[in-house]
Amino acid sequence: MSVLDWIVFGEERIRITMELDQLQDHIRRIYGSKDNTRGKDGTFIWLVAEVGELGEAVRLGRKGGLEEEIGDCLAWLATLANVVGVRLEDAIQKYVDVCESCGQCPCACEGKP
Repeated sequence: MSVLDWIVFGEERIRITMELDQLQDHIRRIYGSKDNTRGKDGTFIWLVAEVGELGEAVRLGRKGGLEEEIGDCLAWLATLANVVGVRLEDAIQKYVDVCESCGQCPCACEGKP
C-alpha cells in the first residue's frame, strides 16, 4: 500500500510514493529513539491529541488543516505501531479485500458504518 511523500532537492519538491512499511521505517529512523523513550502511554496521548486536532479541522471545514492533521495522525499512528511492535501492513490486512462483515466490495451492509 502506498502513501505519498515529498523529497526536496534544493528548491524543487518531488512527489514520491512509499509503502506503509517504508513509511513506518522512515518514522522510526527519524524519531525512533525519542519515541522509545516516551513509551507507549506517552505516544498514545500524543496520537489522541492529534486526533482531537483533526476533529477540530473537520468541524471547522479547514481543508489545509485537514491534510496537515491527517498527516499528523498517520505519523503518530506509525509511531505508536513502532513503539508497540506492530507492522501497519499487518494491521490493515482485514480491510484490503472485502468488507469483513458482508464479504462484498463495495460493502453492502445495511445500517452499519
